[in-house]
Amino acid sequence: MKIHEIQAYLEQYFENVELVGSGDVTIDGPAKIENATKGTVSFVANEKYSRFVGTTKASLLIVGEETNTSQYNDHLNFLKVKDPYTAFVFVLQKYTRPRLIAAPGVASSAVIGEHVELGENVSIGEHTVIGDECVIGDNTVIGSNSVLMAHVRTGRDCTLFPHVVCYNGIILGDRVTIHSGTVVGADGFGFAPQPDGSYIKIPQMGIVEIDDDVEIGANNTIDRATMGSTVIEKGVKIDNLVQIGHNCTIGENTVIVSQAGISGSVSVGKHCMIGGQAGFSGHLSLPDRTRVSARAGVTKSAAKPGQTLGGFPAQPLRDQLRQEALLRGLDKMKRKLDALEEEFNKSQSSKDQKSKRVTSKR
Repeated sequence: MKIHEIQAYLEQYFENVELVGSGDVTIDGPAKIENATKGTVSFVANEKYSRFVGTTKASLLIVGEETNTSQYNDHLNFLKVKDPYTAFVFVLQKYTRPRLIAAPGVASSAVIGEHVELGENVSIGEHTVIGDECVIGDNTVIGSNSVLMAHVRTGRDCTLFPHVVCYNGIILGDRVTIHSGTVVGADGFGFAPQPDGSYIKIPQMGIVEIDDDVEIGANNTIDRATMGSTVIEKGVKIDNLVQIGHNCTIGENTVIVSQAGISGSVSVGKHCMIGGQAGFSGHLSLPDRTRVSARAGVTKSAAKPGQTLGGFPAQPLRDQLRQEALLRGLDKMKRKLDALEEEFNKSQSSKDQKSKRVTSKR
């Protein structure tokens, strides 16, 4: 692909794409700026990578509109855009080759239940099981060794990688992507404690609903509701190794990073960001645009939207940082107190000795 073709492609998404250099150079693919070679394209969206601009062997760099490009080598060409990071994402999409998850059609070893509705251009991989009365939308791909139990419904253009399991009654919207090893709709963790110390299992009668354009990473577990639905709203992106408990609602376009654990009946607002290894107590809520720092422990609901929470128990980040600063100063404070105590004890001892001498003279 020529640089002028990449420019025309990006002009679909950005109002101004300025070319500095030659548009006739052929670009074979993308690369990291620090080890790019001739014929590749890279980008600079973070100042710490600017140091590589003078040494990179890339033939094309995507940079910000304000970047001064006059000082660099003739072999280097530039496309200036408002958001170089997003522009490079679009370029990656252009060069990405589709992965063959399952061959077109239904594999001979797949098991298809009764009264299953398969849309047009559906692909179902080897040894996959589709339960009774499932509905599979057009252009959906289901990888090998996956299991969809009875009454599962998928929308159009969904992608389920190998070894995905969807329990009974799960509903997927359009363009949902689920990566390998994820289990959707397992029983919520509900047990009623008894006087003798034993537990009675609470039937988990609900389902999981996943809306359009959701992507779920590998080895996630999303529990079905006790009653009603566990809901993952439109545009949510979930990293690998995340646990979402029963009856949770995850709001639109929320991002959850690896190893986060969300207890049952938690409601997360729209456009939230949850860091890695963050943990949530049950039955609480976060308002829209809340950010939760990595390893934070959220033990109570937050009231104000747009806050950043950190620490354990989680609190507004400014308060958390202030407390951490105080903790770091405790050792210094203790040394000062020890010195003051020692000085006080010496002063007190001196006073006692003077008092004894006065008493002795009398």
